[in-house]
Amino acid sequence: MTVLEVRNLSKYFGGLAVLNNVNLDVYESEIVGIIGPNGAGKTTFFNIITGILPPTAGRILFMKEELVGLRPDQIARKGIGRTFQASTLFKQATVFENVLKAFHMSYKQPLWKSPLNTQAVREEERVIRSKALEILDFVGLASQKDKLAENLSSGYQKTLCAAIALATNPRLLLLDEPVATLSPDRVEMLMRLVARVRDSGTTVVIIEHNMKAIMDYCDRIVVLAYGKKIAEGLPQEIQENRQVIEAYLGVMG
Repeated sequence: MTVLEVRNLSKYFGGLAVLNNVNLDVYESEIVGIIGPNGAGKTTFFNIITGILPPTAGRILFMKEELVGLRPDQIARKGIGRTFQASTLFKQATVFENVLKAFHMSYKQPLWKSPLNTQAVREEERVIRSKALEILDFVGLASQKDKLAENLSSGYQKTLCAAIALATNPRLLLLDEPVATLSPDRVEMLMRLVARVRDSGTTVVIIEHNMKAIMDYCDRIVVLAYGKKIAEGLPQEIQENRQVIEAYLGVMG
């Protein structure tokens, strides 16, 4: 089943084509890696999908529904979660509080009812707190739940970013360089988590420069260079693609 369909997507800044006629299908329960040199248009691609930037041309369908023209919050409510390169954590809040904040997007009771402490409000708060603990347990942060986010290691901070994205209950999760700067053991830990997320039913698209992580864990890889898609295929096919090697990878031993 196709989760995301991108058709003839282009983005121009002035006369510069950051994305040029990009097409991509993402299917249910797969991990798709997007790679390419700096300036290839990868993060711009995510920004357009999530409504942060409008496309110059093209269509984006999520579960057959058009996303172009929707606000970021509307797109998130449809089931697309995202992490960012830069940390967006509430550093002075605890791990648990950070995840709780992510649930506000899907809070069903009107905000004006909250001060009234109605039974419905109390019940939803109980459910949300329980779900937040479940997510922290799922990502391996339950033991860190009372720590301030600023006191976590960089690996745990990136894991918390993933937990926050998962708290929006996404059908599709977009990860922007989730293992950048991490040690090899932390890379492995986080990529195993990504595989578990996929196995739980969430489709994942990941931008990453760590080629070992991409080659080891992605089901399919898309390569962007100068705003264009130059290749798409299985990890082994991408490793052996001469155009990809010349554009980005270099000789991979």
